[in-house]
Amino acid sequence: MNKKRPVGVVYSTDPNFQYQYEEEPEAETLEPSHQDLRVLRDAKGRGGKTVTLIRGFVGTAADLEALGKLLKNRCGIGGSVKDGEIILQGDVRDKACDILTKEGYRFKRAGG
Repeated sequence: MNKKRPVGVVYSTDPNFQYQYEEEPEAETLEPSHQDLRVLRDAKGRGGKTVTLIRGFVGTAADLEALGKLLKNRCGIGGSVKDGEIILQGDVRDKACDILTKEGYRFKRAGG
């Protein structure tokens, strides 16, 4: 979701011209008690396989990756971090909620 957009000039005939891009500042990571995460089950577009999604994390990509790794390790399952979401294989909402609670995160459980 990181799209760089050129600033100012759209086209130049100068072969040595360097485009300047505006960088979107990365959001600073909020404290776990100030996060508002959503834990839900999903199977749409995944070939019928069920996954647990965790959405709503506000912070740097590195911190999101670290949280994803922590959840995957403690649940003992696979998964990934894409587009600002943590994807855990299988329906592990209970385990994920327990881990998030112990780590001090605020969340709401959705999806049945």
